[in-house]
Amino acid sequence: MQPRLLLTQSIKLLPVLRLRGTRTMSSIPRVYVTRPDVDASGLELLRKSCNVSTWKEALPVPREVLLREVAGCEAVYCALTDKIDAEVLDAAGSQLKCVSTISVGYEHIDVEECRKRGIRVGFTPDVLTDATAELTLALLLATNRRLFEASKQVYNGGWKSWAPMWMCGQGLKGSRVGLLGFGRIGQEIAARIFPFKPAEITYTTRTARPQEAAAVNGRHVDFDEMLRNSDFIVACCALTPETKEIFNAGAFKKMKPNCIFINTARGGVVDQKALHEALESKRILAAGLDVTTPEPLPLDDPLLKLDNVVILPHIGSADIETRKEMSRITARNILAALTGGKMEAEVTV
Repeated sequence: MQPRLLLTQSIKLLPVLRLRGTRTMSSIPRVYVTRPDVDASGLELLRKSCNVSTWKEALPVPREVLLREVAGCEAVYCALTDKIDAEVLDAAGSQLKCVSTISVGYEHIDVEECRKRGIRVGFTPDVLTDATAELTLALLLATNRRLFEASKQVYNGGWKSWAPMWMCGQGLKGSRVGLLGFGRIGQEIAARIFPFKPAEITYTTRTARPQEAAAVNGRHVDFDEMLRNSDFIVACCALTPETKEIFNAGAFKKMKPNCIFINTARGGVVDQKALHEALESKRILAAGLDVTTPEPLPLDDPLLKLDNVVILPHIGSADIETRKEMSRITARNILAALTGGKMEAEVTV
C-alpha cells in the first residue's frame, strides 16, 4: 500500500479513535455547587468525573447568580440556604437530573416539582444524628443550668461572692422530659438524657414506637399531655404542614411555669412572637434555640434582649467529621443519580 494512502486512512480513522478513547468536554456532566466552603472531600469526588463550578463566596449564593449558573447543569449541589423551586429548575433546563442538598432537611426544595420533572432529590439523613443529639443535650444543659447567663456575670462584675441561691438552675434528675418527634434524632436525644435520671421521658408522634422507647422507659402521649406535664420539652421533629408553628400561644399557655423549651428541629415549628411573650412574661421558665426564623436572627430581634433564652447559630450538625461525611454523601448522591444508580439517601414522595 502506498504511503499516501496509509496516511489518508489514518486521518479518516482519527476522529473515531478519539471518540472511543476519551470523553469530550461536552459529554462530561456539569455540576453547580452553591457554596465553596463545603468540605473539599465531596468536591474532589465530583471533580473526578464531572465539570464542577461553585459560587465563590462563603455566603448564600445570590438568586440571580444561582439562576444564571445552573443553566445547562445536570446536577445541583445545594444547601438549606438555597431555594430550589420551579424558577430554578426552569433556569437549569430539561437535562437536570439531580438536586442534592447537604442537609437532612429539604423543605427548601420543591420536591413535588422535582418529581413531576423526573429530577431526583438527595439529602443527608442519619449521618448527623449523633452530632445533633449531642448539641441538643449541650443546649439543654446550658439553658437549664443558666451557663451563658452565669458566664456573663464573671465578665460584667456581677459575681460578687458565692451565694446559696444565686444562679441556681433546674436539674434533669427527677424531671419529666417530653419530646415532639421520636425518629432517629429523638431517640438519640432520649438516650443521652436517660443517664441523668429523669422521672419520665415521654414522646409525641403520629405512631407509637414502643420498641424504640423501651430502652429509655419512654411513654407515648398526645401533644396536650406532653405540654401539661413536662418540665422540659424538646422539639426534634420535621417541619411539615402539621408541625408548622405547633408551638404557638396556645401551646405555651398549657406548659408548666417551670418548663424549659428546647428547639433543635426547625425555626418554623415555633411562633416566635408567642415564644417571646411566654419568656418575657415568665409564662415558661426558659428556652434554648439552635434554629430560628429567620436565620440569622436580626440583631434587634426582641428574643436577644432576654436573659432566659440561649440562642445558637444553627450548629446542630457542626461536628467536623459529620460535616465532612455530609459533603461526601451529597456528592455520592449526585454521582449515583447521574449514572442511574441507587442514591445513598434519596427523598421519596
